[in-house]
Amino acid sequence: MLFSLVSNGSPSAGEQPDVVVPWWSFTKTLLAAAALTLVRDGVIDLDEVLPEGPFTLRQLLRHEAGLADYGELADYHAAVARNDAPWSADEMLQRLDAGRLRYGPGTGWGYSNVGYLYVSRLITRLCDLSLEQALIQRVFAPLGLSNVSLATTPQALKNVRMGSAAAYHPGWVYHGLLVGSLKDAALCLERLMTGELLGPSLRNQMQTAYPLGGPIAGRPWIAPGYGLGLMQGPVRGGRVLSGHTGSGPGSVVAVHHCTEHENTATCAVFLEDADQGIVEAHVVSHLAAALETAAGR
Repeated sequence: MLFSLVSNGSPSAGEQPDVVVPWWSFTKTLLAAAALTLVRDGVIDLDEVLPEGPFTLRQLLRHEAGLADYGELADYHAAVARNDAPWSADEMLQRLDAGRLRYGPGTGWGYSNVGYLYVSRLITRLCDLSLEQALIQRVFAPLGLSNVSLATTPQALKNVRMGSAAAYHPGWVYHGLLVGSLKDAALCLERLMTGELLGPSLRNQMQTAYPLGGPIAGRPWIAPGYGLGLMQGPVRGGRVLSGHTGSGPGSVVAVHHCTEHENTATCAVFLEDADQGIVEAHVVSHLAAALETAAGR
């Protein structure tokens, strides 16, 4: 297991925190942050209907837009397992019949990577930059991070810890796959949740979650929800976490933040060939220890 821990803004512990790993769906949190800086700057409104479809940015970020997910395509998983070259985004959308909404926007919930493909396209269009350049300008530079990159080719994963998926092509992640160290992942979320990038109002909206029901079997969530690019809710032990867990072929990463009284802690954990519940349990354990130490207990 690899992990990195930030306590009250300062890196405090970690095991090989500088090893570069795929951030998988933690990428969604940073896409959401970039989009929200555009809301902050008055470039777009969270609740205006977008050209991409009859849904809003808020609905895309909270997975309430009615879109399907390419993870439901058996051919997708088979092609990834064969190490095929990725389909073009347009081919993927056609195979998925993505233009057919599965429910009315704002009337339900369904996790959708396609929704975040639309978010990434929105960011590049409004910023008139490549996605990587836009994320650097809007998120990473303001947060003081310089070693996070967007992997677009297998060569870009050459020095990335990929577990059993050494031949993986990052083009299969259609919204983009960020790679970086666990230390940078933890620092990124800590600064996003405690700093001034978004301001209190947008940060509160980011953490306002659509409730997803009761406990998840095999995972620490008691009452999980999904905010604007954030998994959000109480876990066993009573603390409330904000962050994201992500998985792909060969590995799982979980990056989560917790505030307790005047203390904050953020933890990033990476495991090869594991399941999400195990990785999240390690996050919960590290955060509990950090917050109890900070409180002098």
